[in-house]
Amino acid sequence: MSKNTPPRIYNKAGQQVPVQDKSWYAVHASGEAAERVIEVFVYGEIGTWGITASQFMQDLRAVDDGVSPVIAAFNSIGGDLFDGLAMHNTLSRLGERCTARVDALAASAASVAVCGAHKVVIASNAMLMIHNPWTYAAGDADSFRKVADVLDQTMEAIIAAYKAKAPTIDEAELRDMVAAETWLTASEAVALGLADEVGDGVQVKACLGQGGVMQRYQHTPAELLAQLDEPAEPEPEPKLDDAPIPPVVDAAQLALQITQGCTQAGISNLIEPLIQSTALKDAATVQAALTRVKAVNDLCVAARLPELCAEFVAAGLDESSVRARLFDKIVSSGNGFEIDNSVPLNDDPAPKVQAKQPNPSSIWAARQAAHAGQSNSAKGARA
Repeated sequence: MSKNTPPRIYNKAGQQVPVQDKSWYAVHASGEAAERVIEVFVYGEIGTWGITASQFMQDLRAVDDGVSPVIAAFNSIGGDLFDGLAMHNTLSRLGERCTARVDALAASAASVAVCGAHKVVIASNAMLMIHNPWTYAAGDADSFRKVADVLDQTMEAIIAAYKAKAPTIDEAELRDMVAAETWLTASEAVALGLADEVGDGVQVKACLGQGGVMQRYQHTPAELLAQLDEPAEPEPEPKLDDAPIPPVVDAAQLALQITQGCTQAGISNLIEPLIQSTALKDAATVQAALTRVKAVNDLCVAARLPELCAEFVAAGLDESSVRARLFDKIVSSGNGFEIDNSVPLNDDPAPKVQAKQPNPSSIWAARQAAHAGQSNSAKGARA
C-alpha cells in the first residue's frame, strides 16, 4: 500500500463503509504473491467487551503467510491491559515486516499494543495516551492488598513495553508521564521514540462510541471531547419520484414474533419495552432487536443489575451503550470499587441453615408444665 493511499475502514463483512460512531474490527489481505499486504484494523475497545487478544491472534494467524507485510491500524480508547500486552507480543513476533499505524488515537492498553510493532507511524493529527493501570475490585482487606500488588506488577509490564520500543527513553521521565496520564501529539511521540514517523492526517472520529470512557480520563484534550458533541451529518432527503413504496407491515405478526422470541429466551418481562422500542417497524428490525435484547439482558445479569434491563431495552440502547452505562453504574456506586449487596441470583448457592440454639428458659418452663400435669393426673386417680 503506497504512502499516499488513503486508509480504508472495513466492517466484519469486509465491505468498505463510511466512518461512523461505532467499533470496527477486521483483518484484510489484499494483492497477489509478492504484492500481498495484510491489514488489521483495531477500531474499538480492547478486551472482553470489544476486540480480544485471542480473536486478534486467531484472525491474524488465519491470513498470515509468514512473509507478507502486516499493517495494524489503531483507533482505540484502550481497554484490558493483559489483552493489550498480548497484542503487543503478537506484533513484536512479526519482526521487521510489521508496521503499526495510529490513525486517530491509541490510548491506554492500545498504546501498549502499538509499541509492539517494529515501526510505528502516527498520523499528524493523532494522539498517543499513556497512564497508570487501574481497576475496581471487591473483597476484604487482604483482597485489596493483592489487587494493589497486581497493579504494581502490571505497571512494570507497561514500562517494559514502552522501553522495548524506545530503549533510550529516560525511565524516570517515562514513569512520571505515565503517572500523570500524558497525551502525546504525533511529534511528541516521535521525539520520545514511541513512534518512528509522522504520517498524513486522517479524518476519523476519535471516540468510536466510547465517549463515556473519554470523559472519564482526567486530562482528555478539549479538542477530542469537542468531537463528542459534533452533530451527525443529516441524511439527504429522497426525491418523491425515487421514494420506494413502503411494504405492508403486519403489526400483529411482528408482535407475536417478539412475544414468542422473548418467551423462548426466558425474558417475557421485556416483551412490552421491546415492542415499544421497535415500533413494530418491520421483520428485520424486530429480528435485530431480539438479538440485541438477549445480549443486553445477559450484560445486565452479569453486572447484577437486571432491574435496569427493561429501561435499556425501551430506550433502544445497543450493547456498547449498555456496557458503558453499566460500567459507570458499578464504578460510581462504590467510588471506584464494586460493593456487592445485591439479591442473590437463582444460580447462587442457597444460604446455609444454622441449627437453632437451645433456650434454657423455655426448656425449664416446658419441664415444669409437664411435671404439673403429671401431679394433677395422680391426684385425680386417688380420688
